[in-house]
Amino acid sequence: MSHTYEVEIKSLLGSKENANALVAHLKKHDPKLSVSAHEKQLNHYFTVPAGVDLGKALTHLIPAEKKEIFDRVVLEGKKPSVRTREANGTVILIIKASVGDDSSSNGVKRIEFESEVPTTLEKLDQALLGAGLTYQAKWSRERDQYTSGDMNVCIDKNAGYGYLAEFEKMSTDESALEATKKDLLAFMASVGALELPQDRLERMFAHYNAHWSEYYGTEKVFNIE
Repeated sequence: MSHTYEVEIKSLLGSKENANALVAHLKKHDPKLSVSAHEKQLNHYFTVPAGVDLGKALTHLIPAEKKEIFDRVVLEGKKPSVRTREANGTVILIIKASVGDDSSSNGVKRIEFESEVPTTLEKLDQALLGAGLTYQAKWSRERDQYTSGDMNVCIDKNAGYGYLAEFEKMSTDESALEATKKDLLAFMASVGALELPQDRLERMFAHYNAHWSEYYGTEKVFNIE
């Protein structure tokens, strides 16, 4: 089975006006561009304490046809980020692990596992908590996804962050990830989108994690330089 890697670069938009301007630029680039998906999401991030065997803890939730990629992410990926998601009524388990020195939560190059789970978000969360994981933070957002060729552009309205764009391409070839990143950055420059620097993103992520209960499910935003 081939393994899926993602290259994802974020751009902080802040306001709805900036989000609308980006969509206009995208449509100039691709006149056929339209929203391919609209979701209201709840995303719950988990911390994996030292000593917790992630493979053993979660294997009972993994469909047989996805066991290979699950094992690859857990055994070979670095610093796994575990999250649960409810999107338009569908419950999903997601594990992202870094490739190289990137952060697994926010890094540019990652290996990813994703599987729909036939249960409620609350019950899936309880299964993870029962296995020894702990809550890191809870996030809420609305997402419009645009697809152009092999690229997805997601424009999110996030509690805390405000409007944020994610430019993403998937690949099964790990050796092509750096070239894919350069292609995405060149495209972003052509539509006037600036990469959100990783150090600032990590500061924003840390601030949200420390204060998530003030923002989750609200319209409140903050600005961290």
